Amino acid sequence: MARYAIGDIQGCYAQLRALVERLSFSLDRDQLWLVGDLVNRGPQSLEVLRYVRALGDNAVVVLGNHDLHLLALAHGRHKRRSSDTLDAIFDAPDRDALFAWLLARPLAHFDAAHGDLMVHAGVVPQWSAAMTVELTHSVSAALARDPHKFFERMYGDEPDRWSEELRGMARLRFAVNALTRMRVCTADGRIDVKMKGPPNEARLPFRPWFEHETRLTRDVRVIFGHWSALGLLQAHGVVGLDTGCVWGGSLSALDLDDAQAIPVCEPCAPL
Repeated sequence: MARYAIGDIQGCYAQLRALVERLSFSLDRDQLWLVGDLVNRGPQSLEVLRYVRALGDNAVVVLGNHDLHLLALAHGRHKRRSSDTLDAIFDAPDRDALFAWLLARPLAHFDAAHGDLMVHAGVVPQWSAAMTVELTHSVSAALARDPHKFFERMYGDEPDRWSEELRGMARLRFAVNALTRMRVCTADGRIDVKMKGPPNEARLPFRPWFEHETRLTRDVRVIFGHWSALGLLQAHGVVGLDTGCVWGGSLSALDLDDAQAIPVCEPCAPL
């Protein structure tokens, strides 16, 4: 079995199918690891959702911030943005099944046998892989219990610093923000969800989350996306795969089981 990780798709269905074809992906033995942001901004979010859902267990998916935005809209708990390209999903006859499938995706996936942790954005230094999974389970449980209530209270930038003392929705909101929105943080776990530029624009004491020497996930490989200004990255024990397909960059994939693998990139036309 081969495991192929793929960066932020954001509705770029044609490029996804072309990339999968280049990977020689086999449905009876291989897996696609998708780092989140399946939808939005691109032209064919509905087709992406249908294709990935149909893969069943051959697709391992974590939620990104755009996926959560779609789900929040579906539950009447967020406002549409002028840049959204989600109308086709809401008009689709199978939308309820797609929403239910997406809602059941986690914020993180940990493959202990291979030592691989996949998230959309990042992890703060204080979290081990086990803590990340524990927080992910807490968010998933809250979503399953009462998604309307969860999305009503999910949005906000506070708290912006991790503490074991966080409880209730404050703890869950911080987990969502770190795992789906963060690019930089401080050594003591304060996050900045506004910074979107390249790493050299981070203002000290904020640094890219993966550069902190005290990071407890240094004993695993972390696969992530979300940071198109960062681009392709294989360093610091992490794999960054957001190469800006929706902005005219490319959609990138990496064979996680081949230490000598070279990333495969499918060029994308700008919108």
